Amino acid sequence: MMQILRTVAELRTRVRGWKADGRQVGVVPTMGALHEGHLSLVRAAKRGCDRVIVTVFVNPTQFNNPEDLAKYPRTEAADAALLAEEGVDVLFAPGPDEVYPAGFASQVIVNGVSAPLEGERRPGHFEGVATVVTKLFGMTQADRAYFGQKDWQQLQVVKRLVADLNISVEVVGCETIREPDGLAMSSRNVRLDPLSRAQAPALHRILQKTAQALRGGAEVAPVLAQAVADLRLAGFSDVDYLELRTAAMLEPATSVAQPARLLVAATIGDVRLIDNIPV
Repeated sequence: MMQILRTVAELRTRVRGWKADGRQVGVVPTMGALHEGHLSLVRAAKRGCDRVIVTVFVNPTQFNNPEDLAKYPRTEAADAALLAEEGVDVLFAPGPDEVYPAGFASQVIVNGVSAPLEGERRPGHFEGVATVVTKLFGMTQADRAYFGQKDWQQLQVVKRLVADLNISVEVVGCETIREPDGLAMSSRNVRLDPLSRAQAPALHRILQKTAQALRGGAEVAPVLAQAVADLRLAGFSDVDYLELRTAAMLEPATSVAQPARLLVAATIGDVRLIDNIPV
């Protein structure tokens, strides 16, 4: 039966018992408002580990816009019901004071891979992500941690901090889960009005078309410019970026001779969506 724990002391007691019995522990860090994408991570963790912890914490330090933090959906009761059905062992749902107690004064900064794309548009975002993820790894003492590939840059930031700080957790990146029309599943999708929801799948279609052109040998700059124009014609009001980057370090890529990724952030209605695909 799933337990809901809210303090680090309770969690560590439980994990200590598992480890004493030789159990492998998996963690799925989330901010709640769970959907099928999150549940796919839970299932991967269940396949790979003896015990599974899902964390639900809306992390205030990774929001550079207070309105986004206020609007972020909080659905703990519904989340708990979904996780119990999946056979999760522990839902860890700490309050802000448990994660950032009085006097908290530390920050994890991952240079390089965090700087472009989301790093440029959302100052402080990845510092908040890196700090809370490092804390969650310390709190859970997990052997494996499961993240979706939809937030590709976040995944690379987490991999970098784990390697640099010698944290003994294996970071597992799992495939993006999509709606039947191709839209990447996201907690933000519930904020799309009917027209925007109908137009939003163009994001993935245009990425696929662009990737196909690049694989066929087309020049990068004009293909990307055409993709941005196509997004605007499809109803996206702002395109923050649509870029070809190296897969691991997210440096600008001028060809697809090495592993590369197309990454995009664009706004439709008043909802900012991100997506990416390999090239």
